[in-house]
Amino acid sequence: MKIDDLEKMESEDVSSLSSVERRNFLKIGFAVTGMYLGGSVLSLVSVKNAHGASASGVVPELGKYPYNPHYSMVLREKLCIDCERCKDACVKTNNVPSYGFRTTILEKRHSLGEDKYETIFVPVLCNHCNRPPCVRVCPTTATWKDEKTGIVVMEPSRCIGCKTCMAACPYNARYFKEEARTVDKCDFCFQSRLSKGVMTPACVEACPADVRVFGNLADPASRVSQLVHSPETMVWVLRPETGAIPNVFYINS
Repeated sequence: MKIDDLEKMESEDVSSLSSVERRNFLKIGFAVTGMYLGGSVLSLVSVKNAHGASASGVVPELGKYPYNPHYSMVLREKLCIDCERCKDACVKTNNVPSYGFRTTILEKRHSLGEDKYETIFVPVLCNHCNRPPCVRVCPTTATWKDEKTGIVVMEPSRCIGCKTCMAACPYNARYFKEEARTVDKCDFCFQSRLSKGVMTPACVEACPADVRVFGNLADPASRVSQLVHSPETMVWVLRPETGAIPNVFYINS
């Protein structure tokens, strides 16, 4: 899948900057904390205030989490090589049909001038939002946010296939499973692995480049917590303007 080349934006838009140029924001005291789907807008916050990015609502402050464990995923975007091993592992582990997906990889290109460009691969999946629009619109409570883990889960037996949740999802993270006539999506491998004591989602285990980092955001000692709360790290989420408060974070390192 591809994200079309970005259109020319006004001078305050920094989406057309290369990854090298974006990292240079750190040198002048700013960290990236917001991103619209497709990379059209990035928002900035002072590095000295970026330990929790609380000013923009991207990352909750340390110790202020509604769940424990509060499962989250960090995606180290610049390391993705589009090998698709994550997708293959997800398909095999969760019985995803050939036409469906629980995770995929988007592609975006930044022009560097003179017919040169930089290609960046963007892994995407269900963001397990703190305020999930899909849950609010479901007429049969077939999808809900688990009270213990914060994972947005599905109960296929309750799903009537109305696809309302698909329309409400800001991240296009759900698909209709024809065989079951129900909606399916990523659950961080909760049913296939986490609930059975295997604490790493299949996509994370399969990634050869350490792109995907999974863990308990509420644990200060966890790697996901340390990554998103590092003052030196750019942190952003997809479509922060929706107010969904996602639990999938993107970083620059």
